[in-house]
Parts: sequence; structure tokens; C-alpha cells
Amino acid sequence: MERAAVFDVDGTLVDTNHLHVVAWWEAFRQAGHHVPMHAVHRAVGLPSGDLVAHLLGDDRDPDQDADLSAGHKALYGQYFDRLPALPQAGELLRRLHRDGWAVVLATSAGGAELSALRRAIDADDAITATASADDVDAGKPAPEPVEHALELAGVPAERAVFVGDTVWDMRAGSRAGVRCVGVLCGGIPRADLEESGADAVYADPAHLLSALAGSPLA
Repeated sequence: MERAAVFDVDGTLVDTNHLHVVAWWEAFRQAGHHVPMHAVHRAVGLPSGDLVAHLLGDDRDPDQDADLSAGHKALYGQYFDRLPALPQAGELLRRLHRDGWAVVLATSAGGAELSALRRAIDADDAITATASADDVDAGKPAPEPVEHALELAGVPAERAVFVGDTVWDMRAGSRAGVRCVGVLCGGIPRADLEESGADAVYADPAHLLSALAGSPLA
């Protein structure tokens, strides 16, 4: 395979962003922090440590960071057996695989969470590799997650497309030198995705699949 389709997972292929928002909101609340849900939503997509720093600032007690992340992980874990794939997410990956793309997931999830996400997508036969945040020193919006995905696929940046739902995804893909496709199903406005580097924007995986012939993944 000489080209790679790299996909973010949460909010892009699986409808989990608002579950993350609720889990983070509750974890912050239990720790005595009152963070508005809309602010949490805008931060979803950052690695856990970066999300906490982004929302609480440099004057927070950093000794709390690990407990906050653990609280979120425990609260979010209650949804693992019923995570919902977005419409036609699996069909999109299988179509790209048939068309000769190396399909690589680039996600901050790992372990049981990643397994739950892959079960929801139900397209393991189409997935070439998975790049997780554990594999790199810096998560999105740094380019390393996308660059690592390209290394796994053995494909140069100019032969790759990155699909994601957040501004952090678009910035990471742009910094890695790949074309970026945004989807709106994560709840981030089209204008924000385009401003952050999206070459094209679609409603969700089903919309991208239906418009594949005219997309950057043609």
C-alpha cells in the first residue's frame, strides 16, 4: 500500500466526545473544580495531562493531575460495553482498505479503552495499524501521533490524509504535512476546523463515504 488514511477515533469514528465531557466534568467536580462543560468540550482531543493543564491553568496543583485523569478514566470506563460507532464508520474504513489505502488509527486511547473503541467500529479487518499516545512523547496538537502513524504505514506525508474532528487533530495533521479532513460529528464548528487546517469538512463518516469520489480520499 502506497497511501495512508489516518483516522482519529473519539468523535471521528465513535460517538464518544460528549461521554468524555460528562466524565471529565464529574472528575473535576469531585476534585472541587467547577469547569463549564462547554470548556471541557473544546478541550476534548488533548491528551489527559494536557487537557487538565489547559482547563485549570499553570497555577493549579499539578499533584492532582494524575488523580483527575484516573477519575475520568474510571467514570468513562462505565460506557465501554456500549460505545456507539458513528454512522457507517466501519464501512468507510473497509471501503478505503479495498481501495488500497493503509488505514491507521491515531488515538490517545490504549488498553481496554482502545479495545472497546475497536469493538464499536467493528472493522479490524480493514485496520493496518494503530498509533497510540503511549507511543510518542507529545500528543496532539503536536505532529508526533500522525508522524508515528505514517511510520507504521510506511507512507510519506504527501501520500497521506488525516481525518479528525477537533482543532487539535487539524493542527497535528497540518504540522505533520498531511492533508486534513474534518468531520462535524465531534461537535466542533466547520469554521474552526477549516481555520485549523482542514482541506475539506464532512458531517460524519457516512457523509464522507457517500462523497468519497470528490474528497481528498478519492
